[in-house]
Amino acid sequence: MLKRNGFVSKAVQDIPPSGIRKFFDLITTIKDVISLGIGEPDFVTPWHIRDMAIYSLEQGYTSYTSNAGLIELRQGISEHLFNNYGLQYSPQDEILITVGVSEGLDLALRAIINPGDEVIIPEPCYVSYKPCTIFAGGKPVVIPTDADTGFKITPRQVEEAITDRTKALLLSYPSNPTGATMSKEELMKIANVVAKYNLLVISDEIYSRFTYDMPPTSFVSLAGMKERTILLNGFSKAYAMTGWRIGYAAGNKEIIAAMTKIHQYTMLCASIISQKAAIEALRNGKSAVEEMYNEYNQRRRVIVRGLNEIGLKCQMPGGAFYVFPSIKTTGLTSEAFAEKLLFEEKVAVVPGTAFGDCGEGYIRCSYATSLEKIEEALERMGKFVRNLLNKV
Repeated sequence: MLKRNGFVSKAVQDIPPSGIRKFFDLITTIKDVISLGIGEPDFVTPWHIRDMAIYSLEQGYTSYTSNAGLIELRQGISEHLFNNYGLQYSPQDEILITVGVSEGLDLALRAIINPGDEVIIPEPCYVSYKPCTIFAGGKPVVIPTDADTGFKITPRQVEEAITDRTKALLLSYPSNPTGATMSKEELMKIANVVAKYNLLVISDEIYSRFTYDMPPTSFVSLAGMKERTILLNGFSKAYAMTGWRIGYAAGNKEIIAAMTKIHQYTMLCASIISQKAAIEALRNGKSAVEEMYNEYNQRRRVIVRGLNEIGLKCQMPGGAFYVFPSIKTTGLTSEAFAEKLLFEEKVAVVPGTAFGDCGEGYIRCSYATSLEKIEEALERMGKFVRNLLNKV
């Protein structure tokens, strides 16, 4: 019999499990936990969106759609991007409906990467960025950031990371896990480097509707960036539609055609019911988005103030619904802090190392939970930190 070293791909074997999911396996074994960990809105999908999905089902919309998605949805997205950001995309061949932004990211990377191509990724970053780059045959090149720089990259960092194998820069502002945002002026400086070295950009803008202290800037809107940028966005965060799994990619038609080719052989199409719901979200969801925005804006101020008061230095995030406080004063590693906090005070947070090595010394807390639970969690965390410091 032919000897084998195993049936699982080495690339898959070498990737560790998600640091978020690995940690949250512990939560299921503990009662009465307050979770500041899951990056999911605590709001239910607005009723009119749910109602449209039910109506569509009753009307018999249960079939496949075009690989690219319903033309009505692509037209709605085209209008949304123009009305909100001044971006012009053809719904016929420059927009693709994906099964969440996660699929859009995977498709984008597989569509552009040749074996060995390098992708520059600012870190801390969303847990999928580096693994998906590797699965596509690419090499992640990390740019570390920290609280001293507001978790923002600089043009010099990007330029120093570029080699003759660099293919793309992966951006995500507002950021998961830090909540960092970048101004239009800051992004323009990055765009100049991108143009100078003829790079592609994958711009994950899933949190763009939750930008608090400045108007959101789409990277695509910067001079010369539309043809070299793949814009990723979706409905999960802004419309509280995580389980509906609807995202989209917008870009030049050559790249969108390549992404669609992969999509048609793997996922085929997104759920028609979810697409119908997304059409309704675009048409009538503005007030619901504003309500969530206002609630998150209030919560971020409460949680930042509370964390700083208990001795965990925390910057005010400019977007998303996360804070990334430092726990360095406690002397614990990020993972040890998160585990002890969970077991001793029943508060769940995510170790910063789940988002890359430079996340050591930080934790991610989500304020996508009620104000009442945030205040209770802060009280428990304050007790936990006081006990730690008294033991030192």
